[in-house]
Amino acid sequence: MTDAAHSLSPGLDSFYREHRSWLESWLRRRLGNAWDAADLSQETFLRVLAYPHGEPLTALREPRAYLVTVGKRLLLNHQRRRRLEQAYLEALAHLPEAVTPSAEQRWIVLQTLQALDDLLDGLPHSVRRAFLWSQLEGLGYAQIAERLQVSQRTVKRYMAQAYEHCLMADL
Repeated sequence: MTDAAHSLSPGLDSFYREHRSWLESWLRRRLGNAWDAADLSQETFLRVLAYPHGEPLTALREPRAYLVTVGKRLLLNHQRRRRLEQAYLEALAHLPEAVTPSAEQRWIVLQTLQALDDLLDGLPHSVRRAFLWSQLEGLGYAQIAERLQVSQRTVKRYMAQAYEHCLMADL
């Protein structure tokens, strides 16, 4: 940790030294990858540092449980992004070479997909699907209702929920 980070939160340096290798090992067992584990460990500590604490970190009764809670959220996001990236790369593999996007275009699309995934995070699965089919495939409510095996009225409710979610996320 830098001197600036240490001065922002009393005891963070010792908190980091005591728990970093344990957290990194915990993450490595779940990821099977030391590089990603190190990255997520650092991200966990950055999140802990950014969160306003009423008490010093050293006063936490269960510091590892706290780190695991933050680490699990980051781990789930990491895994979700990897699945999204893998699905995108598999879709690209089926394209003819003549229309395969450049590396820069692939990166932009992947970043956009991840931003969209983040935006829709927290919506129920059926609401997400309805919204994505409507926006990306141009399906009408009747087609979506048929795919989801629900009424058009339910699809209308799903779409309203998705739009509201997007508007609230933008605030």
